[in-house]
Amino acid sequence: MYEFTHINEQGNAKMVDVSDKNITKRTAQAHSSITVNDTIYHQILDNTNKKGNVLNTAQIAGIMAAKNTSTIIPMCHPLPLTGIDITFSWEKNDDSTYTLNITTSVSTTGKTGVEMEALTAASATALTVYDMTKAVDKGMIIGQTYLESKSGGKSGDYQR
Repeated sequence: MYEFTHINEQGNAKMVDVSDKNITKRTAQAHSSITVNDTIYHQILDNTNKKGNVLNTAQIAGIMAAKNTSTIIPMCHPLPLTGIDITFSWEKNDDSTYTLNITTSVSTTGKTGVEMEALTAASATALTVYDMTKAVDKGMIIGQTYLESKSGGKSGDYQR
């Protein structure tokens, strides 16, 4: 029979006790994307969006999201993050749209991993790009969000 780690003896939610886990360096990288029209693409590149620098604001939002993951994902432990980086790359699509690829990298030295922090950062970054440019076009598409890799901890390394 499978033992649920986040359920107590009474069948209610609990946060797992990680007290006995080893402190190790843990890293995670996640990906998300947002597809935008030509106007938004050029506003972002030329920094002419009325709300300001879209990518800079989105990076800050992603960093803040990673730092606050435990406040929005109920079973996440609050972690002292030691590094957060968010990078961007563009792809031109066949239909005259552009896809902004978002890569987040998060690290800590601790007893539990930072996968959720990296995923939360990627999601919040894409959502912030949407929020800052939705006045131009509400038809943007936020793409798949997924874990690219993680290292450290009992379960070892993972590479997508």
